[in-house]
Amino acid sequence: MSNEPIALSKALASFDALWSPRIVTRVNDYDVRVAKVEGEHIWHVHDDTDEFFLVLDGELHISLREAAGERTVRLPQGSVFTVPRGTEHKPYAPAGAAILLFEPTGTPTVGDRHEQIPDHVDATTGHALEV
Repeated sequence: MSNEPIALSKALASFDALWSPRIVTRVNDYDVRVAKVEGEHIWHVHDDTDEFFLVLDGELHISLREAAGERTVRLPQGSVFTVPRGTEHKPYAPAGAAILLFEPTGTPTVGDRHEQIPDHVDATTGHALEV
């Protein structure tokens, strides 16, 4: 990790892969990750941790399966949302987006339980940022 300031625009410009987050820094035992996203991710669940989303550019939708039923939250640029632990969810970005995620180091992008992983989704715990 760098001990210098990191421009998120420069971090995002350093890679093209979709649904493949880069770790820009760590805060205690948490990763701060950025990702470019477009199209659909997969339905998945993080059993033991919440998942924080900040939309840096574009618009992200997150479908949620909750006790009261299924709903979708729409996150325009500048919006934040936290998916509570144990909630099945599926992020998608119809027109593409850049997002920042905040979650415990080692948290897999496809959660602890998930549907089959398609080729366009990178099942990872985050990649090192190479700027």
